[in-house]
Amino acid sequence: MSNLKVCFIILFALVFISSTSCNQASEETLPIYNPSDFDPVLVDRSLRDTNKNHKVSDFSLINQSGDIITQKVYENKIYVVDFFFTRCQTICPIMTNNMAKIQKEFMNDSDVMLLSLSVTPDIDSVSVLQKYAMDKGVIASKWNITTGEKKHIYNLARKSYFAVVEQGDGDLQDFIHTSNFVLVDKDKQIRGQYDGTDTEELKRIIEDIKVLIN
Repeated sequence: MSNLKVCFIILFALVFISSTSCNQASEETLPIYNPSDFDPVLVDRSLRDTNKNHKVSDFSLINQSGDIITQKVYENKIYVVDFFFTRCQTICPIMTNNMAKIQKEFMNDSDVMLLSLSVTPDIDSVSVLQKYAMDKGVIASKWNITTGEKKHIYNLARKSYFAVVEQGDGDLQDFIHTSNFVLVDKDKQIRGQYDGTDTEELKRIIEDIKVLIN
């Protein structure tokens, strides 16, 4: 076999391998989650058997700047949701720091945003959230730290994002929230759930966001 033919065969093989790798990368995707895919304690009883077509509900919240934040702000956006409260001294500081790392990672990508909802909205007023946001380095155009009507937030937690267990005994924190980060795509579908306190899970959500972007 001539050297020319050998070179041609090698070149063809390299092109084939490269093309196959590119196709596999382009086909990488994420599952779409429905209520039945979550731990039932996180899901409202009316939805626990729902196994298709779930999309997060529209919402109306108030952010750290006193602005009304609705689904319109997140239209055609990929976004990460968490539930917290400003007086939490256990998991919340870790979660907020990790949300800040996601903010930094995608600072220059306008398709990616963050949304945090307070589970103690009666305590977390706009002024409280404003100070919290400043202390945590929150960029208002990228990340909304929100309060609002308690029942509305509870319904979002139980019927849309599945990140809060049943109400407790009515004390100041009667939403028993999880450490979960929830990833939502541009079609308002849930594409992942992650432990917001775990370093490896943080890496995973960043990679999954990149999959959705591509």
